[in-house]
Amino acid sequence: MSLSDDQVNQEMKKMIAFIKQEAMEKAREIHIKADEEFAIEKAKLVRQETSNIDATYERKKKQAAMQQQISKSLITNKTRLRTLAARQEVLDTIFEDARNELKNISKDKTKYEELLKGLLLQGLYSLMEQDVEVRVRDADKDVMKKAIEKAVKDFNEQAGFEPSVSIDEEGALPSESSGGMVIVGLSGRIEVDNTLEERLRLLEDESLPAIRIALFGESPNRKFKD
Repeated sequence: MSLSDDQVNQEMKKMIAFIKQEAMEKAREIHIKADEEFAIEKAKLVRQETSNIDATYERKKKQAAMQQQISKSLITNKTRLRTLAARQEVLDTIFEDARNELKNISKDKTKYEELLKGLLLQGLYSLMEQDVEVRVRDADKDVMKKAIEKAVKDFNEQAGFEPSVSIDEEGALPSESSGGMVIVGLSGRIEVDNTLEERLRLLEDESLPAIRIALFGESPNRKFKD
């Protein structure tokens, strides 16, 4: 039985409606899937960017911390160097004042004679020689002669023999020297430098650590003590 034109038109409409419905469903599925894929891709991009931002932040944070540490170290070192320089200037001033004061020691002849006697005795005990010469300033020769008499007597009592001590008439200490003496033994092969300048230099080396502590206190960085 053949369909009438109306029936054919009705069937065509149904088929068109079905196809249209299917197309809409498919389109909706494609749209939903596209939205899901977009959301996934968007989330992925957001995570990557967030990770990049975090990594950049951490890198810059580390760089800033390192730069801060370097700056702090530089400031600490500069401060330490300035402190050391200031302390050294104080010490240099102290010893320079002491060197200037040396020139006044020989003005008190009585005390200076005792000092020369002590310096000579020290040299005699170091050399333990029968014949020695002493080299002094021309201005000190008279007071040196008195000091020699006393020193030889004391040495003889302690060492058991009397050394021959003479003043070197040809090799005097320079007039700008602050005083003291150079004691010569073994026919000029051994010298004991007991000039006041040399004694002060030795005193500087020996007393410098104690002076530093007295003036500036113990160093927190020092692990060992003498």
